[in-house]
Amino acid sequence: MEQWEKIADLFLEKKHFAFFDCAYQGFASGDLDRDASAVRYFEQRGVPMLVCQSFAKNAGLYGERVGALHIIGVDKPATDRIRSQVSVLQRSEISNPPSHGARIMALILNDGALFAQWQEDVKTMAHRIIDMREKLYNELTNVLHTPGNWDHILRQIGMFRFVSFANAFCSRLRVRGYYSFTGLNAEQSKAMVERAHIYLTNNGRISMAGLNSKNLRYVAESIDKAVKGEL
Repeated sequence: MEQWEKIADLFLEKKHFAFFDCAYQGFASGDLDRDASAVRYFEQRGVPMLVCQSFAKNAGLYGERVGALHIIGVDKPATDRIRSQVSVLQRSEISNPPSHGARIMALILNDGALFAQWQEDVKTMAHRIIDMREKLYNELTNVLHTPGNWDHILRQIGMFRFVSFANAFCSRLRVRGYYSFTGLNAEQSKAMVERAHIYLTNNGRISMAGLNSKNLRYVAESIDKAVKGEL
């Protein structure tokens, strides 16, 4: 939190307005409260901000696109003015969105037993991803002896990552959430998709959630071949 404290000091000093994107709360550490600590600290310090929150991933409601926009102004009149403008924008852009997902989430958040179960489910998911990271790292480093430094696999946090062929670049990354980055260039990423049928974006962004005990070795071997130019 020391770094967040310094950032908050700077925001207050320069009168900045913060914007937090909480798309993967709980998937960084497995703890909903821990992952929200920076946002809550800024609120305690009185930093005005917008907080975008999504339940699409951490509640398994991706198709419903459920979320919320939280507004914290410098004072209540300022917050009321912002809310008024957002309401106008909401009316023209969205109007009446489906309520199915929102009602499901409201039920979970307002029922003690369901909320506790959801917390455990989020923790299970986060820890499974951490386990996949550790196993992929072991395959590349200790089993296949793939060229390069793969420590970034353990340093990055969340469901998506860069598999790093540009190790110097990825060693400086600390990625949280669903997505992380491999560091593959466009040509290597294309080879992974077309020859190994492992799907990632051209900039090397890949889903850790797609890894499991059955495909982990295949993914590791494909990365190894791509690094060596043998794929």
